[in-house]
Amino acid sequence: MRDYLVSFFQDFCYETQDAQKLIKAYDLICKNDEAKAKWDSLIDTYNNNISCDYAALREGARQVGGMIKLHPYTMELLLYICFSKHTKEEYIKRGIDLKIYHDSMLDLRYKLEECKEVLGICGSFVASWFSRFFDLTRFALGRLQFELIEYDSYHARDGKVLIKGDKVINIHIPRTGTPMDEKSCDDSINQAYLFFKDEFTQDKDIAFVCHSWLLYPAHEQMLSESSNIRKFMKRFDIVDSKDHEDKHPDLWRLFDRNYTGNPDDLPYDSSLRRAYVDRLKAGGKTGWGYGVFFYM
Repeated sequence: MRDYLVSFFQDFCYETQDAQKLIKAYDLICKNDEAKAKWDSLIDTYNNNISCDYAALREGARQVGGMIKLHPYTMELLLYICFSKHTKEEYIKRGIDLKIYHDSMLDLRYKLEECKEVLGICGSFVASWFSRFFDLTRFALGRLQFELIEYDSYHARDGKVLIKGDKVINIHIPRTGTPMDEKSCDDSINQAYLFFKDEFTQDKDIAFVCHSWLLYPAHEQMLSESSNIRKFMKRFDIVDSKDHEDKHPDLWRLFDRNYTGNPDDLPYDSSLRRAYVDRLKAGGKTGWGYGVFFYM
């Protein structure tokens, strides 16, 4: 496994310091017989059944971290990186393009980078998010990520109808460090249509949905029409939205830090950040939106 980790960090372009910290963590596991036995059992559980209890495995990783005095966030991230060896085998077995595997596994590095920015820890504070990449129900297809879910309401547009229980393609927008421009989003959505279309009967219209702070309706007033966020929003009928009344739980995604309540503490170095800081100073709220569109 150690050789695999070294290769993984090279293949996925981890910063040298991060790779060294995670390899050191694995070495510490291997030096403790009890920790190594526990760790190997977690890996075996996943290898034997990718539809396993991921919450229980993450708890096991935290227990191993307690044995060797390492942070739980480090251990949870390392656990999924170790899982990725078998994940690749599952992709090969199912005949899924390994580029999709590569792009999906990049999410581990994205979340590591967020954890370092927000908390200064080499790990992930959102490791519960990873599971669907590892049971092969969520996939990165180009710039965006997708999974099948059931629609939980009713929606109609131009003669096309969605009812509660219908299958839809759910979109996630990872923070990749690359622009979320129209062309890359179009390409990604087209890839998702081709990837999932056989999951739908011929009599069903294929729809995409997205729940995100990026679909917050107030962006239409806050941001210029030329912004990539506004252009992304235009794809959707925003069928639900909500303001956060006091706390602002999504601001860490934009500012790389937890919000303490003082807008003056937030970075003011991009048009999007400036728009949010100005809104907070004026007493404005933040929130989210839920959108849907039919694939044409």
